[in-house]
Amino acid sequence: MKVSEGRLDSACWCPSPNFGPRPSGSEGEISLLVIHNISLPPGQFGGGYVQRFFQNELPVDEHPYFAEIASLQVSSHLLIERDGTVTQFVNFKDRAWHAGRSVYDGREDCNDYSVGIELEGTDTDAYSAVQYVTLAAVIRALQQAYPAIGARITGHEHIAPGRKTDPGPAFDWQHLLRLLASSGD
Repeated sequence: MKVSEGRLDSACWCPSPNFGPRPSGSEGEISLLVIHNISLPPGQFGGGYVQRFFQNELPVDEHPYFAEIASLQVSSHLLIERDGTVTQFVNFKDRAWHAGRSVYDGREDCNDYSVGIELEGTDTDAYSAVQYVTLAAVIRALQQAYPAIGARITGHEHIAPGRKTDPGPAFDWQHLLRLLASSGD
């Protein structure tokens, strides 16, 4: 995997209208990765609903929950599905709307300087093996393209405690760290 001109070469491109410019200068330098989870409807996988949600095209008549969230304008840079498929919604050079009110290492507004990566999943369902392998490869590509990231990888729950719980207790941080330490050799 490689990042070129703000795009991940192996990702499907599914542009979201929900983005904006990053702040100029060092304020907008990409220096953080935020891991999330999402499933639509909640607890269900597949169906393309996440893609449609990030494009503001969620079919409100297909599930009651969709009517509750259809007016939200959110996005993430990437989605890694259960089978390892990667979709990119926002160019890394732009600010995706994934973190909301957030703080990392004393610095607010994480959207300004982070890349958001959604995993298709829930807080309590185990993530698939291929999701971890794909996530590790994506992280390495992003670290190479944006060296300021370094080891600055966190969960949504850590930058918005009390407000967000993802990627949740089902996410195996130690497994991810082992993959990052062993892969690419």
